[in-house]
Amino acid sequence: MSFVPYGLARPFLFGLDPETAHELTLGSLARAQGTPLQLAYSNTFVPDAIELAGLRFPNRVGLAAGLDKNARCIDGLGAMGFGFVEVGTVTPRPQPGNPKPRMFRLPEANALINRLGFNNDGLDAFVANVKRASFRRKGRLLGLNIGKNAITPIEEATGDYLAALEGVYPHADYVTVNISSPNTKNLRALQSDEALDALLSAVAQKREQLATRHGHRVPVFVKIAPDLDEAQVQVIAATLRRHGMDGVIATNTTTSRDAVKGLPHAEEAGGLSGAPVLQASNRVIAQLRAALGAGYPIIGVGGILSADDALSKLRAGADVVQIYTGLIYKGPKLVDDIARAFKRQRTL
Repeated sequence: MSFVPYGLARPFLFGLDPETAHELTLGSLARAQGTPLQLAYSNTFVPDAIELAGLRFPNRVGLAAGLDKNARCIDGLGAMGFGFVEVGTVTPRPQPGNPKPRMFRLPEANALINRLGFNNDGLDAFVANVKRASFRRKGRLLGLNIGKNAITPIEEATGDYLAALEGVYPHADYVTVNISSPNTKNLRALQSDEALDALLSAVAQKREQLATRHGHRVPVFVKIAPDLDEAQVQVIAATLRRHGMDGVIATNTTTSRDAVKGLPHAEEAGGLSGAPVLQASNRVIAQLRAALGAGYPIIGVGGILSADDALSKLRAGADVVQIYTGLIYKGPKLVDDIARAFKRQRTL
């Protein structure tokens, strides 16, 4: 267990602008990782291995992409007890993202809204940070999440994904193709039938070339939105199968505001994450499981603020889970709570 309870730090962090608090936290993690200061927030690792997509996940609790876009804090975040950590989204070229302010807390709903817009330092800086991390050498898994630059026309998006895939491939345990952020113009259009078919066909071909070049095959996952109807989910499931994608991450943030109407900041543009996304995410997970059948890897993410929330993802059909907003509201103890609940569930 961490030496410093998160409850002591949270009032200070929540007194700051959300993005300021985010950057302060990442900066602190970057400085503390690999030093004795890391003990302040570390958890004892809970082993609970599962085989998915040809990989051995050391436990079933992961960090979702978006928190550490530049892969600065892989080791620091890993010390919280995650079996796998996903960083990014990275784009081929650096970009500042959308104008500030672009991150908002809705504490009454245990939620966040962000419209960051894939702000990151670009592929070269990202890969350099990944190479410095020791997380993978400790037997944990690292996912690298890729996207398109905002200035790239949607008709040319495939080129960005292929460039990013080539750059991250040698350094990833798995790669996630992010087509579901609401904060890059027209990005979610890539989830439509023809666009998704064309993109994943190109990704599959590129992956086979890279597998030949590097002598190993890296699994590719696709991250989708919660704002899909059942027919759209079925089309996506069929397309994933057709192009040999190794798994799916369900889900990203939502554009719906039904669960937070009337709250301060509820009408801000961007993706809503946290507790209000739980049911929509679980619905998509259940529909994916029905469409994909048993054995197809599903990573469940969205709305996990407790061990019970995480268990609901498994009941819906997920194999493993990721957290992000829950970590901001509940702190590193949430990782330990979920990992222990999952391990207990296996023994029942």
